[in-house]
Amino acid sequence: MPNKYTFLATSCKSCMNADCLVKRSVLAERDDFFSVLKTEISCKKGQQFIIEGAPVNGLFFILKGKVKVYRTGLNGKEQIVRFAKEGEIIGHRGFGTEEYYSIGAMALEDTILCYYSKDSLQTKLKSNATFTYDMMLFYANELNRSEAKLKTISQMTVRERVVDSLLYIHRKFKDYNGFLNLQLSRREYADYAGTTEEQVIRVFSALKKESLIFTKGKKIGITNIALLKKEISEHNYYLDL
Repeated sequence: MPNKYTFLATSCKSCMNADCLVKRSVLAERDDFFSVLKTEISCKKGQQFIIEGAPVNGLFFILKGKVKVYRTGLNGKEQIVRFAKEGEIIGHRGFGTEEYYSIGAMALEDTILCYYSKDSLQTKLKSNATFTYDMMLFYANELNRSEAKLKTISQMTVRERVVDSLLYIHRKFKDYNGFLNLQLSRREYADYAGTTEEQVIRVFSALKKESLIFTKGKKIGITNIALLKKEISEHNYYLDL
């Protein structure tokens, strides 16, 4: 378990993550008891805070930072399921239904998490109607995205999957100083796109020659968003945020 980090002045009411389910229910129900229930945890870049196969003991909400969620495939190959940012939930697939986490999670930069135990969340689900309703909608949307992603990715070429990965990162994290606001290795792009590092390098090289992207080390900038979107427009796939 990562080292605990306590903010004495932090409460769920003052949290800046407007999309966080806890934040919304606190404002709607005028119930800030969530602040009492949570433990704030600090993770350094590269630190793992959920171990795949470990017992499920609660949920994590990202207060600050960026995280990758992954699972182990055949021959120990890592498959990145998604990337997450402030306000998002980590570990929800095992909550209430499984005894062990089916995924692992690691901080991509220095990250602060709000941790809630299973018991405390189950108590709030029974007493806080707004939180319960929002969680129900959240799970419904997750199922919809997962089904759409599975169907569409299976029909994409390697190039289209790599392009889709770039567009996904752009939609989710935007730009910073002209580059995507999330620096990933070529291996991490491959693990998300479901291909190899060599294929990612080849696709990036082709996209650079076509003046669709530019690079500087790990940094990647997109020159023409419209043309990249056109590459995968026939799949009509922009659900995964």
